[in-house]
Amino acid sequence: MRLDKFFKVSRIIKRRPVAKTVLDNKKVKLNGKVAKAGTKVGVGDTIELEYFSKYMKVEVLEVPNGNTKKDDAAELFKIIEVKEIKIEE
Repeated sequence: MRLDKFFKVSRIIKRRPVAKTVLDNKKVKLNGKVAKAGTKVGVGDTIELEYFSKYMKVEVLEVPNGNTKKDDAAELFKIIEVKEIKIEE
């Protein structure tokens, strides 16, 4: 599954165009490398994401075939780390 689609299905980022924008701005790393929207995601992959003023690191537990129910979305990944990022003015 494409990384931008995984963000939408897992509800890490709820809208795919927003996910694509974040990816285009090189704010996402997959297994330590900067990722593009079309990068394939697999079970066991680690995703690092800077989104607004947050840094999030997650591990992919499951890659669904299609869309998932809202209640099942949280089971697709495990949060490893979350922290606030200070934005300098």
